[in-house]
Amino acid sequence: MATYKVRVATGTDLLSGTLDCISLTIVGTQGESHKQRLNHFGRDFATGAVDDYTVQCQQDLGELIIIRLYKERSSFFPKDPWYCNYVQICAPNGRIYHFPAYQWMDGYETLALREATGKTTADDSLPILLQHRQEEIRAKQDFYHWRVFVPGLPNYVHIPSYHPPVRRCHNPNRPEWNGYVPGFPILINVKATKFLNLNLRFSFLKTASFFFRLAPMSLALKIRGLLDCKRSWKRLKDIRNIFPATKTVISEYVADHWMEDTFFGYQYLNGINPNVIRRCMCIPDKFPVTDDMVAPFLGEGTCLQGELEKGNIYLADYCILEGIPTVELNGQKQHHCAPICLLHLNSQGNMMPIAIQLSQTPGPDCPIFLPSDCEWDWLQAKTWVRYAEFYCHEAISHLLETHLIGEAFCLAMLRHLPMCHPLYKLLIPHTRFTVQINSIGRALLLNEGGLSARAMSLGLKGFAEVMVRALSELTYDSLCVPNDFMERGVQDLPGYYFRDDSLAVWDAMERYVTDIITYYYPSDAAVEGDPELQCWVQEIFKECLLGRQSSGFPTCLRTVPELIRYVTTIMYTCSARHAGVNSGQLEYTSWMPNFPPSMRRPPMEAKGLSTQQTFMDTLPDVKTTCIVLLVLWTLSREPDDKRPLGHFPDIHFVEDAPRRSMEAFRHRLNQISHDIRRRNKCLPIPYNYLDPVLIENSISI
Repeated sequence: MATYKVRVATGTDLLSGTLDCISLTIVGTQGESHKQRLNHFGRDFATGAVDDYTVQCQQDLGELIIIRLYKERSSFFPKDPWYCNYVQICAPNGRIYHFPAYQWMDGYETLALREATGKTTADDSLPILLQHRQEEIRAKQDFYHWRVFVPGLPNYVHIPSYHPPVRRCHNPNRPEWNGYVPGFPILINVKATKFLNLNLRFSFLKTASFFFRLAPMSLALKIRGLLDCKRSWKRLKDIRNIFPATKTVISEYVADHWMEDTFFGYQYLNGINPNVIRRCMCIPDKFPVTDDMVAPFLGEGTCLQGELEKGNIYLADYCILEGIPTVELNGQKQHHCAPICLLHLNSQGNMMPIAIQLSQTPGPDCPIFLPSDCEWDWLQAKTWVRYAEFYCHEAISHLLETHLIGEAFCLAMLRHLPMCHPLYKLLIPHTRFTVQINSIGRALLLNEGGLSARAMSLGLKGFAEVMVRALSELTYDSLCVPNDFMERGVQDLPGYYFRDDSLAVWDAMERYVTDIITYYYPSDAAVEGDPELQCWVQEIFKECLLGRQSSGFPTCLRTVPELIRYVTTIMYTCSARHAGVNSGQLEYTSWMPNFPPSMRRPPMEAKGLSTQQTFMDTLPDVKTTCIVLLVLWTLSREPDDKRPLGHFPDIHFVEDAPRRSMEAFRHRLNQISHDIRRRNKCLPIPYNYLDPVLIENSISI
């Protein structure tokens, strides 16, 4: 007789436990155990429980390779899902085998799990293991399908409008949200989230914290009458009272300093959209700025050409927004422009705006606004630039370049990499809850009656058009952080804390990825000869980049360095890149004039006509402001159940080498966090959005 000691861990999230019957079969290289029910005749498989059992076999099973978990009907209770963390088995020789699950068993079904050692196809020789990985991939490809979201945008997870025949059942004990938020003028379509496989959904804790925070805030705005008020703001200071309880040091600084040129320029470096600015070596013909115009703002003893040659002139060009039609909001036509802004890095190290043109086409009805113009002309010109920043941030830097691309990375991984694959183990923590938050995001932002239709000048179609244009220009190099800074010519720009922190996190991440990749891929031939890896890369190119060769995204990977760069880019995109553009949303947008989503009067065609009243009449009305800020407040507040970067509680890697690499990664991140906090003590505006302890492992909000 051979005795196997079995330990089964149930998830800790509320309602992870089950009353259904769980049985087990153990498969080894020398035999297979009988099917045995795991039962202490008590409360087995409760939430958070770690239960121990004994399985007796007639003979030693050899090296353990697979287990099968059977979830079957209990005689007394209706079926309910069970979340299994892992199964550990101690063999008669004392060796402990780990079988990671970290997934739901939803109906009455069988789940086959491999032992946790990471293996590519080349590492498997046993027919049963090769068959298992093929069946796992086939089952996931049968369940997870691609679907066109908007033509020209990355495709996304097809969510069926019916219950699939396997791995899905309704749980009457699991609360469903009907999409209604009291007082909120957007009814969120939860059809997109209701039929998500449980393995893609938020945990109970995250769901509760997400929606239960939204409802009271929206109800409060409704009671105060703000969500029904279509008039202009009477006083700018009233905007401060929309979210009086959510003020921070930075949000107060924004409200106090938003009119200052110094802060306007600072935001290009360390605001929530710090990926736009680029060094200008030659003034473009479409922006006829002359030395006479800007000489007073460059300092003594220099000129525009001299500053261009020194590398002190920078450009923010919003040409991607040109020609997109606007919609009506609250019965009033909205307006739009695609401005160009010229900036100068002065001798004090401040980035200062020195010229703004509110069109891509110069002419007599398109003056170039300067800091020497009257106060309201210059302020309104800067506000038009901040309006353009809203769309470049929300549509491109945030939604497209993190959420939509991250979801495509996730789906391709699920469809082509089995759980035993080392790249699956490496990347699965960086996909947690991404599909769920994107389903909510599409409902909140990108449907009829959503935010883009109710509170943005460009409406739903215009907002989507911005993303389509951006994807058509997106390149692989632009997502590779060091290359992006070099290409924009900002690699040595002083005071660019976003760049400094990005490179530090990228370096730590790249070293971690290098450790893992080189452990499992000893040669270039191992990379090129991995069919699952190559199918994964090909599908990302096809479904995310839509097969566009000019993107520079690879269709295959042939060397270890190529794989390291590719995986680091994905991991960074799904974690730190998102944190850099998401975490500060509310702080920089709660003062609406700093980030307006709509403009109710057309861009100025002449100087000297702007007043405080015209400025107030140009800004969004009260209702539009509150709708936008309520949604951004919801999507920028990290709910509970957060996993910071480098925090990997799920045990996917069991070998000593990758475990040591994970610990070294955490150590590097801790040092980066220490350096950032020490630096921030000396800054008037702390920059902490890329502090590793504040970066989420995945795009989950």
